[in-house]
Amino acid sequence: MQISSRFTIAVHICAALHVFEGKERLTSEFLASSVNVNPVIIRKILAQLKAAGIVKVARGSGGASLICDPRTTTLLDLYRAIDPVENNQLFHFHENPNKHCPVGHSVHQVLDDRLLSAQQAMENDLAKTTLADIFKDTDKQIAAEGLME
Repeated sequence: MQISSRFTIAVHICAALHVFEGKERLTSEFLASSVNVNPVIIRKILAQLKAAGIVKVARGSGGASLICDPRTTTLLDLYRAIDPVENNQLFHFHENPNKHCPVGHSVHQVLDDRLLSAQQAMENDLAKTTLADIFKDTDKQIAAEGLME
């Protein structure tokens, strides 16, 4: 199983909005060049971030900017904005296992709590990291490698 790359792209976008604020016009084309994806993907993710109150997007080529508080906005907030979990279930379960088969009869009872526990652990970990943490580490990494002046 792999979580969609839209989540990491959303984090990348937010970090770029932080790093390049006031230095570049932060259009979907500019952000797409940083992420190295098609601008259409960036626009879709920006729309989701906007709906979640994380960014604002100016019409036309005005660009995007952060409007959330990075000290209180967590990776879990971004994850939920980008990859909403249907029915609060990260793991999609086949709905109708054969109840006449001993394994099919038991599989939900065996797995449900374990999968919920794994989901809760992931969500708890994402909730511990704020955008401010990501920005601080990004700034530190950029400075350490001399990537910006």
